[in-house]
Amino acid sequence: MSEETGCCKRAGPGYATPLEAMSGPREAILYVNCIYNGTGRNKPDFLATVDVDPNSPTYSKVIHRLFMTYIGDELHHSGWNACSSCHGDPSVHRRFLILPSVASGRIYVVDTSKNPKAPSMHKVVEPEDIVEKTGLAYPHTSHCLASGDVMISFLGDKHGNAKGNGFLLLDSEFNIKGRWEKPGHSPLFSYDFWYQPRHNTMISSSLGAPATFTRGFNPQHIADGLYARHLHVYSWPDGELKQILDLGDTGLTPLEVAISVKPLKVKNWILPEMPGFITDFLISLDDRYLYLINWMQGDIRQYNIEDPKNPVLAGQVWVGGVIQKGSHVFAVTEDGKTWQTDVPEIQGHRLRGGPQMIQLSLDGKRLYVTNSLFSSWDRQFYPELVEKGSHMLLIDADTEKGGLKINPDFFVDFGAEPDGPCLAHEIRYPGGDCTSDIWI
Repeated sequence: MSEETGCCKRAGPGYATPLEAMSGPREAILYVNCIYNGTGRNKPDFLATVDVDPNSPTYSKVIHRLFMTYIGDELHHSGWNACSSCHGDPSVHRRFLILPSVASGRIYVVDTSKNPKAPSMHKVVEPEDIVEKTGLAYPHTSHCLASGDVMISFLGDKHGNAKGNGFLLLDSEFNIKGRWEKPGHSPLFSYDFWYQPRHNTMISSSLGAPATFTRGFNPQHIADGLYARHLHVYSWPDGELKQILDLGDTGLTPLEVAISVKPLKVKNWILPEMPGFITDFLISLDDRYLYLINWMQGDIRQYNIEDPKNPVLAGQVWVGGVIQKGSHVFAVTEDGKTWQTDVPEIQGHRLRGGPQMIQLSLDGKRLYVTNSLFSSWDRQFYPELVEKGSHMLLIDADTEKGGLKINPDFFVDFGAEPDGPCLAHEIRYPGGDCTSDIWI
C-alpha cells in the first residue's frame, strides 16, 4: 500500500514520474568516490560524504570518510540497489550504494540507511569470484533493475582483453547470478549503458581494451584499433545484441554520446587537434536541458533540447581544461592567432584539471562537478591534479532563460585531505538521485 510522503504517494523507491521528482526535497548531502589508486599514495580509496546544505555550519565540507578494505581499487561509476525502476514495489528500499572498482575488479556494497551521513560497509564481492563464475573483469557502470537485480558493465577479461567484456547480474542480496547478455552477444568493446523498457531497448557505449587505457593514452593505439567507435543496441530485457552502430573516425571513444563538439586546432600538445572529449552528460527531468562536460577543452555546456533535432547552446562556462591561461598549450584560430580560456579562481583556488563527472539536483538548478577521469589519464594530461588533488564545484543553472554560472560560495578541496591529495570521481546523493533513474 502506498504511503503518503510529502508531495506525493510513495509505493517504493524513487518517484512515479520525472516531473514528480522535480518537486522532491533539496539535496543535503552528496556521496563522492575518492581515489588514491595511481596517485603514489599507498592508501585505500574512500567514499566521502559532503555537506551540501547551505544552512549547515559544515556546508561545502567533507563530513565523513568510509575507507575501502583494500588498496588499489580505483572506484568508478557508482549506482543504487533500487531506484525509480522499482517504484511500484513497496518491499524494495533504496539503501545500498554499489561501488565498482575498475582496477581491482572488486565491487563494494555500502549501507547508507543506518546513518546517511556516515555510511558503512555492507558486503564485498571479490574479483576472484566474479572471474571464476563469469570471466568478467574491470567493472565500470552499475544500474538497478526493476527486477531487484543490479547490473554492472565490465570492460574486459582478467588479462585486460576487451573481447572478454559483458554485463554482470547481482541479485538483491548481491550474490553473483551470472551474465546478462546472451552467449555470443558481446561486442568487441564496452563501457557505459542505459536501458529503456518502454522501447524494449538497451544501448551501450564503448571505450577500448583495459590493458590499453589503464596505461594512459597513446595516439598509436588508435591506429592499432585498440579504441572503440561504436554504439551497441540490445533487446531488453533478454540481452540479444541487435545492432552495432559505427560512428566512424569522428566518433572514437564514444563514452557518452549526444552532441558533436568540434576539435580545436592547438599548439604544444600531443596532437595537432584537441578533440571534444565528452566524458559525462545528463538531461534535466523535464527534458528541457541537456548538460555535457568537455574534459580536455575544459567547458561545461547547457543545451536547450525542447526541439530534440535542433539543440541550442543556452549556457557555457569554463572551469579548467588544457588550454586555460597559464598553460603551455594554446588553441589556434583559422587565421593563426592563439588564444586560451579564462578560468576564474574560486575562494582563492586555481581550478585544476577539467570537468569530468556531473550530478544535477532534482529541480535542475544546481549542477555539481568533479574533475578526475582515471588516475593514469589524470597524471598524463593534468599532472597537477594528481599532485595537488581534485576539487568539486557547484554550477548554478538558469532553468528559465538558460545559462550557467559558477557558485563562488561552494568549493570542496580534496587536495586538503588528511591522508594527502586525492582524486574525486562519481557523485551520488541519497533518496532523490533520480537524474540517474529509469521510469517504467
